[in-house]
Amino acid sequence: MFAKAHVSTKIRRPRKDAGFTLPEVLLAAMIIIIAFVTLLSVIPYSSASVQSGNQISTATFLANQKLEEAKNVPWGTAPSNDCLGLSANANAAPSVPAGQTCTLGGTVIAAGAALPWAADQTATAITNFNGYSRNVRITNCGVAPGCTGITDAGMRLVTVSVTFQPMTTSSTAAATKTVTVSMVVAQR
Repeated sequence: MFAKAHVSTKIRRPRKDAGFTLPEVLLAAMIIIIAFVTLLSVIPYSSASVQSGNQISTATFLANQKLEEAKNVPWGTAPSNDCLGLSANANAAPSVPAGQTCTLGGTVIAAGAALPWAADQTATAITNFNGYSRNVRITNCGVAPGCTGITDAGMRLVTVSVTFQPMTTSSTAAATKTVTVSMVVAQR
């Protein structure tokens, strides 16, 4: 009747070099996409941190620049020449103390007059550094409580504050930041 069909007894074995399946490829792609998106979300924060560090370094540089200027102005007893000056209060720029004069670069500045080197500088006054404002305050160390534990009329505390508006990663304005640097100067 019917002829017997030939049936192969070989078992088919899967090939070893078959590659990845579609679900495996999709899973790997999702993991890589999630990793890249996570890394991309960190970039604004890291660039804001770099910018903040740059602004703080610039403010510190500007404060140290003014301290160097303070170290180089004349303040001596023989002849009497007080161009370092004193601040009348915490909000006042230094002026020539009562009973003193200042001869600075051929210009004589009378007692009570403002010292041009120590004038407050607004955010547009510092050349090449728009956005940074700077002020100098000078305290007499001879008046109690003194300066950082020192009570000596031959010393003054020079404090320079530089204020700037930091950049932000969002549209909201950040609070201004201030870098303050101080130094005690001795009379020469």
